[in-house]
Amino acid sequence: MKNMPDVVMGLLAVSRDCFPIELSRKRRARVAEECAGRNIAVVELKTIVENDNDIVRALEEIRATKVNALVLYLGNFGPEGPTTLLAQKFGGPVMLVAAAEETGKDLFGGRGDAFCGLLSASYNVGLRGITVYIPPSPVATPPGVAVMVGQFHAIARVVLGVRGLKVFSFGPRPFDFLTCHAPIKPLFDLGIEIMENSELDMLELFQSTKGDPRIPALARDAARELGSGNTYPDLLEPLAQFEISLLDFMEKHIGASAYA
Repeated sequence: MKNMPDVVMGLLAVSRDCFPIELSRKRRARVAEECAGRNIAVVELKTIVENDNDIVRALEEIRATKVNALVLYLGNFGPEGPTTLLAQKFGGPVMLVAAAEETGKDLFGGRGDAFCGLLSASYNVGLRGITVYIPPSPVATPPGVAVMVGQFHAIARVVLGVRGLKVFSFGPRPFDFLTCHAPIKPLFDLGIEIMENSELDMLELFQSTKGDPRIPALARDAARELGSGNTYPDLLEPLAQFEISLLDFMEKHIGASAYA
């Protein structure tokens, strides 16, 4: 059973149209190279966003490459409007990072520290009411950006997992029968679905799998895993029956969610 999301991380550069687009392209390529050298999986998206028209092409490329988490890299100053609009249209986990000046020797064609652009993008994120991840020190040269991309993998996996999660609970109802709504609102705020059931539902589930032919094999597998720690062998078959009951219930009721 697969119960954890796979992160397909996309790296997409943006560029202010009054700055050389080639600067963003070169810096994005260097970040991708640094990621490859660190065994950090990333899809280098070729679209560079300068304006709203580029967003359509970017989203098409994102869909074609099955990217589900996105690093928006301000390769030069960066247009905050299209950058944050893309984050909003994408809808998945997004990290904002920006390029730092690599050298003072090429201030004509290579100038483009993106700190100011990142500040503008941060403000625009708030105006749009969207949530993105901005690292503590988000402006860096390609090696530093690659490190942040690696760290974002774990964050994106959690976000994708939570947004696709459904919780199955078995137990007494919330205090004073609050119709289950007040206590579960924080879960809804995170995008988590929940299906509450009574202990009698659990008992019925457990009894329905009595004598299931899958139980002995699952119990033997548990015995192998426990090894010398198998101090209660008589409990393995009931626990296997319990596990099968839960798995069957999950598969039947997971609905529109992806994980449980």
